[in-house]
Amino acid sequence: MAKQQKSLGQIFTAGIIKENPVLRLVLGTCPTLAVTTMAMNGLGMGAAATVVLVGSNLVISLLRKVIPDKIHIPAYITIIAGFVTLIQMFVKAYAPALDASLGIYLPLIVVNCIILGRAESFASKNGPLASVLDGLGMGIGFTITLILMGGIRELIGNGTIFGLVVNSGSVIPPMLIFILPPGGFFVFGMLVALANKIAVKKGKEPAKLGCGGCPMHDSCSKAAEGGCE
Repeated sequence: MAKQQKSLGQIFTAGIIKENPVLRLVLGTCPTLAVTTMAMNGLGMGAAATVVLVGSNLVISLLRKVIPDKIHIPAYITIIAGFVTLIQMFVKAYAPALDASLGIYLPLIVVNCIILGRAESFASKNGPLASVLDGLGMGIGFTITLILMGGIRELIGNGTIFGLVVNSGSVIPPMLIFILPPGGFFVFGMLVALANKIAVKKGKEPAKLGCGGCPMHDSCSKAAEGGCE
């Protein structure tokens, strides 16, 4: 029986909840935990990654039949690095404070598992429009996650949201642990649990181990070969 193809709408929305790159696929957790001490940092990192995702997916999709199989990974990284360099130069010029806050994690978008993963598993096998929608959906899902994490940690840890004072500390003192690594892991775990609760329909049997239970099953090249070893 032939596998049912996803519609363009399903491709776009998959990355927001069902295949959220951070909360469901557990990719890109290093920058997620590192930069989300403030909501603005999450917004900046998410926006930068989204632009790189959309641009690299488009170019890789257009060149997918030209790039030789033996050098496809170096080619993908070169394309991604080009977009990251442009974004980094733009941020340095127009948002130096954000550039200082993101630090090394902005140029490290080049090796972000989400970017390379979508290039390898989706853009290299699908047309330009579908690849752009996939990158946009994944980028939006990534950005929403970073803003949520940054907002929660900033509110509880500093009493502010996007730098605006919400809790002055007169009623509930800020809990500084939430802007430290332990607080990041706690908020991350809570959001993963929430995303799983939303993504898995009520009454549905738990996902089985193997390819059938993997959120990336529909776009993974290994699935057609019988699964990963």
